[in-house]
Amino acid sequence: SELGSVQTRTSENSKAFQRAERKVKELQFAQTEDKKNQDRMSDLASKLQQKIKTYKKQIEEAEEIAALNLAKYRKAQQELEESEERSKMAESQLTTIRQTRGGSIF
Repeated sequence: SELGSVQTRTSENSKAFQRAERKVKELQFAQTEDKKNQDRMSDLASKLQQKIKTYKKQIEEAEEIAALNLAKYRKAQQELEESEERSKMAESQLTTIRQTRGGSIF
C-alpha cells in the first residue's frame, strides 16, 4: 500500500516534471521568437529613422530652393513694375512732346 502510494506520487511527479519541462521549452521558444521580433523591430526602427533623416534633408533642400525661387520671382516682379513705370513715363513724355510739336515727334 505504501509502495503503491509512493509509486503513484512518483508517477505524478514525473508527469508534473514532464509538463514543467514542456512549459520551459515553450517559454524558451517564445523568448527566442520575442528576441527575433525585437531585433526585427529594432532594425525597422533604425531604417525608419534613416528615412526620416533623409526626408528632413530633402525638405530643407526644397525649402531653400523655394526661398531662392521666391526671391527671384519678387526681383522679377519688382523689375517688371519698374519697367512698367519707366514705360508710362516715356509714354507721357512722348505725348507731351507730340502735343508741343503738333502731333509729330520731329
